[in-house]
Amino acid sequence: MDIEKAGSRREEEEPIVQKPKLDKGKGKAHVFAPPMNYSRIMEKHKQEKVSMPGWKRGVAIVDFVLRLIAAITAMAAAAKMATTEETLPFFTQFLQFSADYTDLPTLSSFVVVNSIVGGYLTLSLPFSIVCILRPLAVPPRLFLVLCDTAMMGLTMIAASASAAIVYLAHNGNSSSNWLPVCQQFGDFCQGTSGAVVASFIAAALLMVLVILSAFALKRST
Repeated sequence: MDIEKAGSRREEEEPIVQKPKLDKGKGKAHVFAPPMNYSRIMEKHKQEKVSMPGWKRGVAIVDFVLRLIAAITAMAAAAKMATTEETLPFFTQFLQFSADYTDLPTLSSFVVVNSIVGGYLTLSLPFSIVCILRPLAVPPRLFLVLCDTAMMGLTMIAASASAAIVYLAHNGNSSSNWLPVCQQFGDFCQGTSGAVVASFIAAALLMVLVILSAFALKRST
């Protein structure tokens, strides 16, 4: 009797532990089953991993093409401005009328800035090739987006300042007694206008490059 009472007391003191129910047919415990669409989610995730390098490589190829076009455009703008000059046919032994980009500091700065931007875009082509070969690499793309932003700002400043000078050369300003010199120096004004337009095109291409790189970086995070 004492043994039975002690056994009943132990049963009362011991905590009750619920054991998992076994399936009599298979002899396995019931576990939480995955959701019904688990396989679809995994397949979609795998497809995204496979497709991500594909579209990033396409963005890198577009970046390379636009970068090459922008480099050519910026160097063409600098070369056009640097080689544009005109001398009027009437002159004397002591007086000669000529126009050159070195006569205005703004146009001289335009040549320097566009030369720097063209050189940078040329040197950045290998980094763009790295992005094509390794589309998921973040450091080269981050380097390009930072440098492209700085070069875009420089190009816009130089082009805008030169555009103001070219506008005054075409139309003049009566309040400041600035005469429209393009009536006499037509070829010079035409050449400088073309160089300014080319510089604005290079700045627009740099803006597109910044947007593409920023979009690719956002999708990477």
